[in-house]
Amino acid sequence: MTPSQKGAILAEALPYLRAFHGKTIVVRFGGQAMADAALKAGFARDVALLRLVGMKVVVVHGGGWGIDELMRKMGLETRRYGGHRITDERTLNLVEMALSEMNQELTSLINREGGRAVGVDGQDGRFIRAVPVAAPAETANAPDLGFVGDVESIDPALIELLLSREFVPVVMPIGVSADNKSYHINSDRLAGQLARALKAEKLVLMTNIAGVLGRDGRLVAILKAADADALLRDRVVHGGMVPRLAAAVRAVREGVRSVHIIDGSVPNALLLEVLTSKGVGTAVRSDVEPNFFAASRAYLLGPA
Repeated sequence: MTPSQKGAILAEALPYLRAFHGKTIVVRFGGQAMADAALKAGFARDVALLRLVGMKVVVVHGGGWGIDELMRKMGLETRRYGGHRITDERTLNLVEMALSEMNQELTSLINREGGRAVGVDGQDGRFIRAVPVAAPAETANAPDLGFVGDVESIDPALIELLLSREFVPVVMPIGVSADNKSYHINSDRLAGQLARALKAEKLVLMTNIAGVLGRDGRLVAILKAADADALLRDRVVHGGMVPRLAAAVRAVREGVRSVHIIDGSVPNALLLEVLTSKGVGTAVRSDVEPNFFAASRAYLLGPA
């Protein structure tokens, strides 16, 4: 690559740097990228860069693969029902151990790259209030899911304080109930709820595939909330994409400007999505703006 080509790439980022300066971006980091040392280090570098150029970045991380791996080492079987991991008290202890290790490592990597990351979970200031999730009634003998939770409410004051001091909060998906019990929460769901509570400009959900695939099996670059609803209703999307897309739809309908579902296995995927015109993956938007591209261009260029 010539110096001129490098310069052109840097210049392309200018309108995005200007538009998102001082804005809050919530990023859900998970999938295979968490298991790959190079991708994880690259993600930490991207987060530090976005923070250092003036964006307020909040990271919510998953870690299902790490939990399963720890359970295998401990000789415990992973039991699932209706897409949820059945989590008894012993399993919850392992969940918290695995997530805590990942949280500390990710926080350390961001700090090493010049960011000021702080690891937190719902126990800190009790800012994530959780309620237990009931098992979907697929059969008459649906099991008790145990300590699997959903977000009841979020008090954003702690995260807002950290952001105001230029820290990067790294949030572990653990919430606390009114009776002080801990619950493991789906990280996509938590990231969506947190983005709404913070009135975030953008929510980025990193996964293992290129984005949302349409009825023809091809990647959909721009997806309106109503069209996403139809894909969910008709079961065109499957597996882990179901809660991810549902979280995206709810987020854009409750004030988040856009949600981006991207492939975390692509090096620098976060920078490509936030700082370039083409981006990667699928952008989910509300049904309000009839012309997404025109509205985005006007927003990036600012007032005439």
